[in-house]
Amino acid sequence: MRNRPTAGRARLALAVAVVLGGGALTALPAQAAPAADGLTVQYRTSASGATADQTEPWLKVRNTGSSTVQLSQVKIRYYFKADSPNTSYRFACSWAVRGCSAVTGTFGTLSNPTATADRYLEVGFTSAAGTLAPGADTGDLQLRFYQSNWQMLRQSDDYSFDGARTSYGDWDKVTAQLAGATVWGTAPDGNDPTDPTDPTDPPGGGQTLFDDFDYGSHTDPALSAHGWSVRSNSGGPGVPGATWDPSKVTFASAGGNSVMNLETSTAGTGASTTQTEVLTKSMKFRNGTYAARVRFSDAPKSGPDGDHLVQTFFTINDLKAPMADDYAEYDFEYLPNGGWGEPSNILYTTSWETYNPDPWQAVNQHSEQRSSYAGWHDLVVTIDDGAITYYVDGQLFGTHGAQYLPERPMSINFNQWLIDLNGQTSTTPRAYDQQVDYVLHVKDQVLTPAEVAAKIAGYRAAGTGFVDEVPAS
Repeated sequence: MRNRPTAGRARLALAVAVVLGGGALTALPAQAAPAADGLTVQYRTSASGATADQTEPWLKVRNTGSSTVQLSQVKIRYYFKADSPNTSYRFACSWAVRGCSAVTGTFGTLSNPTATADRYLEVGFTSAAGTLAPGADTGDLQLRFYQSNWQMLRQSDDYSFDGARTSYGDWDKVTAQLAGATVWGTAPDGNDPTDPTDPTDPPGGGQTLFDDFDYGSHTDPALSAHGWSVRSNSGGPGVPGATWDPSKVTFASAGGNSVMNLETSTAGTGASTTQTEVLTKSMKFRNGTYAARVRFSDAPKSGPDGDHLVQTFFTINDLKAPMADDYAEYDFEYLPNGGWGEPSNILYTTSWETYNPDPWQAVNQHSEQRSSYAGWHDLVVTIDDGAITYYVDGQLFGTHGAQYLPERPMSINFNQWLIDLNGQTSTTPRAYDQQVDYVLHVKDQVLTPAEVAAKIAGYRAAGTGFVDEVPAS
């Protein structure tokens, strides 16, 4: 995160800009589904015992229809009985012909538990998995899941498990959906896969960071213990002479949830300007899904309006040298009063390859929408081996190319700062708030905005306010 130059210099030949304009929030058109008998699922297990340290369902999906299938529209469910009501599970892909980075795994709870099933593992695919031609199959999906505490699990009483199946064969106790319609298999009684499920367990699948920001103050020992740093050191971005004030990061209740508040204030001079930033101490986040619910503000909570303010959620690593090719940064940046040559409110999403601060050069791609985003918004960015994809409130906002993918891990950051003091020249004090409800990262898994919402609901229903399973890089 850095001060940008004016719009004229920011659009140098090295910069790559993608402007979506009014079409930025338009949903993608639905794909037509093939005939109802267009898919089959084959299954085998490589862990055949009644008990095991992990369940290993290996799967293949075959297209038996006459139309090409987009794998991103396929969902497979493997049903099982939890070892105890409070058990949580983690998903892993050991190997896949289409690439493990193109395979996702999330857990759900059945609305109508049976003697052999009260949970399911839902396997999906990102757009990087591509298509499945008529007569073709996905090849091996060598999958596994295990208890979060690595205790032995019993699988002999699981609906979808069969220890005798050590070679692939059609298996109708695993279901498949295509574009939301069930096209293969039989679910446990009373549990049509198209029905809503109850996400009451802490979600499994993927190594996850989740924080509900339930802290007492910026000095709460738990805040640091959970891996967060509240910035106090000087330097950019922002107005020269401004300070970063940890005491202006506070915590409160809003809408029944705890929220983090970042206050930025000024009286029209650098010395009177205080800015705020909260970031992870560790740079250990790379591919996967990042999500946060953020409240942007168009107007100050006190004093005159008009300052060139930036309200953010982003990931970043350090620039080791000008134009270093292992730099990475992925931003949501809201400017309620314009700035960088913009006359009024605008939301940017930007993927950075690198830059040179002086003389200014930038290699990036951005999407933008010129409208007010005051209020709460669900922000999601996913990074896989093929693209960076941004969503706002469940709608596609922009997709950026593979040349901007990260080479090194990053930190997760929130900050609020002033570009300059030109938007409002008054010396009357004023203060602005940006709030954050939660943050989520799921390592190496691409989740849809709906899957993010279900994961958050699961944590909150289970009373889980914080978890960090992401290993140090």
